[in-house]
Amino acid sequence: MAPDRPHRATKGSRSRGDDPAEPVVGLRIIGGTYRGRTLEYSGDLRTRPMKDRVRESLFNLLGMRCKGKHAIDLFAGTGALGLEAISRGALGATLIERHYPTCQLIEQNIKQLEMHALAHVSFGDTFLWARKPQTLPTLPWVVFCSPPYEFYVDRRDDMLKLLNNLYTLAPEESVFVVESDERFDFTGLPSPDLWDIREYPPARVGLLDKMTNSAASS
Repeated sequence: MAPDRPHRATKGSRSRGDDPAEPVVGLRIIGGTYRGRTLEYSGDLRTRPMKDRVRESLFNLLGMRCKGKHAIDLFAGTGALGLEAISRGALGATLIERHYPTCQLIEQNIKQLEMHALAHVSFGDTFLWARKPQTLPTLPWVVFCSPPYEFYVDRRDDMLKLLNNLYTLAPEESVFVVESDERFDFTGLPSPDLWDIREYPPARVGLLDKMTNSAASS
């Protein structure tokens, strides 16, 4: 596997999409308190959970930045990102998912992991939820945005509005994690020059600390 390559935000080219020859087989918590615990997954490729190798690299980049924060998994799917964040020290997680059977699957994973007091599943459309987010803790967030890649093309304006609005609302010291493919242009997001963007073809993952932005503008 080629090493991940950091770079600044650039214009995306035509997407190759997910490789159909590389299906996701099984899911597990990669690290932290619940390391090695398995997660239920229906096998529906429309859910497109982040591959283990990408998730592991992502959380290595995050390091201790999940600790003490509240995780928000915007397009939760299996809930793997939000639940992984709890395993890595997040104090809680809100997982938003619009597909009801998938919400039930997340609830099942929460039950199996005994995270009832920590994780909350919100059934509904993420774009609508973000217009008036439910009451969230005042502590910093770690926001995961890993939607179907087509949203970055078909619903580009909605995606930009979603992320810009949440960035404005986010407490200081929050962290944003955005997974896309190469079609998405990160320069439409807040503080475009400050995103740490890594390539894991076909995925592209960008990280931004809100505290870095505040310090840079002071």
